[in-house]
Amino acid sequence: MKVDKVVLTNFSALRSKYGPSGVRAIRAGITRLIAADRARAISTRLIGIDDPRTMRAFSGSAVTKVASPQQNKKAVDAVYRALAPDYILLLGSVDVIPHQDLRNPVYVTKSDDEDTDHDAPGDLPYACEAVYSREIKAFVGPTRVVGRLPDIAGASEPSYLLRLLKIAAAAKPLGPEDYASYLALTAQVWKRSTQQSARNIFGDSKGVVTVPPHSSLWSKTLLERRVHLINCHGAAHASEFWGQSAADNDVYPIALRSSYIDGKIASGTVAAAECCYGGQLKSLSPSRPRLSICEVYLDNGSYGFVGSTTIAYGDFERNGMADLLCQFFLENVRRGASLGRAFLEARQTFVRTASPLDPSELKTLAQFNLYGDPSLAPVWTGAATPKVQLQSATAIRAEQSKRHDRRRALFRQGVELAQTQPVPQRTSRKPAPAIRRALHAKARELKLEPTTMLSFTIQHRHAKARGTQAVLALPRALAADATLPVAYHVLFCKRRRRPAPAAVRLGIVDITALIGKEVDGALASYVRIQSR
Repeated sequence: MKVDKVVLTNFSALRSKYGPSGVRAIRAGITRLIAADRARAISTRLIGIDDPRTMRAFSGSAVTKVASPQQNKKAVDAVYRALAPDYILLLGSVDVIPHQDLRNPVYVTKSDDEDTDHDAPGDLPYACEAVYSREIKAFVGPTRVVGRLPDIAGASEPSYLLRLLKIAAAAKPLGPEDYASYLALTAQVWKRSTQQSARNIFGDSKGVVTVPPHSSLWSKTLLERRVHLINCHGAAHASEFWGQSAADNDVYPIALRSSYIDGKIASGTVAAAECCYGGQLKSLSPSRPRLSICEVYLDNGSYGFVGSTTIAYGDFERNGMADLLCQFFLENVRRGASLGRAFLEARQTFVRTASPLDPSELKTLAQFNLYGDPSLAPVWTGAATPKVQLQSATAIRAEQSKRHDRRRALFRQGVELAQTQPVPQRTSRKPAPAIRRALHAKARELKLEPTTMLSFTIQHRHAKARGTQAVLALPRALAADATLPVAYHVLFCKRRRRPAPAAVRLGIVDITALIGKEVDGALASYVRIQSR
């Protein structure tokens, strides 16, 4: 019988955190989840990727170094090749199964006005066929449905993870009307961008609330809306998100505080946060004494949370980067997709829409992750109320067959993206003086002070034939030098104003950049991006 879902974890890592009794409790929680999945017509198997005998059965090697991204990637690949599950659930935080250590393409070491993230860690490579690599460009064609149910990194007792397992086991889909109302929190400075996102997802922007002038003390009624889009500032190790005034760039009121929202988030909530570090998983420490907002959402019964591990970007006024990836995810969830499929389709749509990906979009693809059981479908789109589904064996087989068909289609689409999508490659080649002058002039026009410029050549790829199938090459006219984008140039800028002491004190990253596209030796277009 085909396995529909695998739960992958490292029992050695769990044992070192929680001891034998803690692992027994976790196994019991997973057993209850497997039974709940069976009632949902999902066949689930628990696999310890640190177990040599188990991994040999999959023609793979056991993970012997918990913190090794390469060993973990190879283990996940081996399980997927052997079983081709519809869902992969990574169980545990980054000290159980690490994020992959992907290099940040726009990394600069110079100052706080530039991107100082050395890496853009995330789970993207676990969702791709490509072998282990630290280059994001190797993973632009995701094919697999992957989500992570994290425990607390560095924890010594398993109650948080046991609660998340219980929530996943008890989860039941609700009607579309339960996901019709929404909360869209936005920094005032990005109001127009968030309104555009809300109209695209929900058909209106009535649920958009700006910070300022509003405060973080939201009513329970507002917080209990089951779809949350958050376009605010975040900071490393923080348990708050902040707004930003459009009139005074040094005013950053608190938009959300984890301690305040605890107990006010409705069961079944699905959230997407565009904020910098909105999906960061770090150990509790004196510098991080409280759970993050992401962790509080999950602990309060949220089915899924999408967030970024590092500095995230969005278009200053329109939709781009983080705006689009979060938007696509929430659209898919509201249409009835499982959380995992919604995120896989969002990633694929993001790559197709951005084509060719610029360096900030490449980072966006890598840094955003899905936390939650990927097999949960929050929105029921069937004709009957889904309280107790007594399905016949024929109906179950029909549903499984449709799901497998969807996975095959998504697999093919991901492979095609991997084979054909252009990707940026950082280069030491300097842009033509005319392009440099044009970008500097745009910066000055926007009252920005240019600093560092990075350049990237665009590598246009051609698909290799597989069997009797091959992706058609571009027609000659579309591939001509006069129309083909050949490079991106990223110009980091400072804003011409006094320093922002509030941002520095809170740890908020304040980065502005212009990204110019070069076509036929000239600047064809540019976008202004800002860190979230």
